[in-house]
Amino acid sequence: ILFTCMIPKKKIKQIAITATRSESPPAAEETASLVRDAGTNTDPVGCCARIREVCPCPPRGLLASLVTKVTMAAVLFGVVWSITEKECLPGGSLFGLVVLFLSAMVGGKLVALIRLPTLPPFPPLLGMLLAGVLLRNVPVVTDAVFVEPRWSAALRNVALAVILTRAGLGLDASALKKLKAVCVRVAVGPCTVEASTVAVASHFLMGLPWIWGFILGFVLGAVSPAVVVPSMLHLQKEGYGVEQGVPTLLMAAGSFDDILAITGFTTCVGVAFATGSTWYNVLRGVLEVAGGIALGVILGFFIRFFPSKDQDLVATRSFLLLGLSVFSVFASGVAGFPGSGGLCALVLSFLAGLGWGGSKAPVEDVVGRTWDVFQPLLFGLIGTEITISSLNPLTVGLGMAALSIALTVRVLFTFIVVLFAGFSFKEKIFIALAWVPKATVQAAIGSTALDMARKRQNAEFEGYGMDVLTVAVLSILVTAPVGALLIGLTGPRLLRRPKDPEWRTSRPEGKPATHSPPLQGHLPRTLLPKTPDFSVQWL
Repeated sequence: ILFTCMIPKKKIKQIAITATRSESPPAAEETASLVRDAGTNTDPVGCCARIREVCPCPPRGLLASLVTKVTMAAVLFGVVWSITEKECLPGGSLFGLVVLFLSAMVGGKLVALIRLPTLPPFPPLLGMLLAGVLLRNVPVVTDAVFVEPRWSAALRNVALAVILTRAGLGLDASALKKLKAVCVRVAVGPCTVEASTVAVASHFLMGLPWIWGFILGFVLGAVSPAVVVPSMLHLQKEGYGVEQGVPTLLMAAGSFDDILAITGFTTCVGVAFATGSTWYNVLRGVLEVAGGIALGVILGFFIRFFPSKDQDLVATRSFLLLGLSVFSVFASGVAGFPGSGGLCALVLSFLAGLGWGGSKAPVEDVVGRTWDVFQPLLFGLIGTEITISSLNPLTVGLGMAALSIALTVRVLFTFIVVLFAGFSFKEKIFIALAWVPKATVQAAIGSTALDMARKRQNAEFEGYGMDVLTVAVLSILVTAPVGALLIGLTGPRLLRRPKDPEWRTSRPEGKPATHSPPLQGHLPRTLLPKTPDFSVQWL
């Protein structure tokens, strides 16, 4: 093929292009050439030619990809619209969920972009929560973005099941065996004391019944690994507190603190919604806990052996694990034992992961990706439950007072439980301050009592449930950013770095030093398993 062309801004007399055509390797080659005087081609490059270069026909490259994706989106919308009709239009629940999900994702990304020097990034969940609050309280948007309460409650329960599954898989048996007195005290003591403090404060300040006070107490009693773990990893990377085991202690104790709070919450919810005498309700709560644990043990041992190893383990195990967890959360409510479902999901996922051993990592990855989808939905939906215009200023003020009292008691008690753990005075202060943030658990269980009250159409319980949810949201908005800032600001000032100048080269980046001895016999250096994602499973 021979052709000539004119190249602007360059004087070229001739251009000769030779093409060789070969029918087969041994065949003779044919060569043809055509030479044309380039100086005789004076035709200018027209506008149409430039358009053809930019937008070739048929389209190629970026334009073709854009057209294809737009077409696919239009086809998907058409299919969904033909099935659901009004649900995918503005004002429909499906449309509201899509807008809420995208808005929460954008809000999380924007908050994550806020970076201050030497400080860990702000938790994205804060932006997700604020996105839901804005969608609920902007007049024009509120009418278009609507999610039916039944859909919202169902999705939040699914998110709760996913969180519990991650918590169970994230627990490590070796870490449980190696936990010493200090870690047990840090995990159990502050949570229990704060829950009791909130129960007393909310009873006398907000007028909540005692059982609802303890429901609120256990909602607020959980620390948030979603805030603590990234902050600890940031300090650990810089070497702060590594030799003393401070980041290791807090990351390990965080998961057990949350499990204790969830267990107490489910027990109190079961008692609150039970009918009958007080002793019967207490006995019923104990039976719910025992029943949830027993059913979790049975299901956990079942999925340890089924599917067998000759099947597609990752896909089948992930499906059964998530499916049974979601089923246990929903079925327990249908059966009238709402407190047993969460414990069942925790126990079965822990036993399944214990039986799978090292092969549970791919399943954890699948569960983690599932959480990436439900996290913006959970925090966005929690935000949409808050209508600023309908909030009672007195309730907000009293709730903030109860929260402030509880946080003060929690910080002081945390300082007390680490008094004889071998830490310095500054390290004790840091551990107490690092135990402040709240986020994930509050979003997961904060609306559970309200959903149950709505389902039973109990107006009095709905009021109590709304108070619990309001204080839970306030705790996220206040303690998540404040806690991240406290950890980031006080860590470099209160924690010590290794004296060895070669500490960075003596260990992998971001992992604790392994050359130092255990902390006065209290805290093993190998408290966490070898994989650094032990407590990150909550993120």
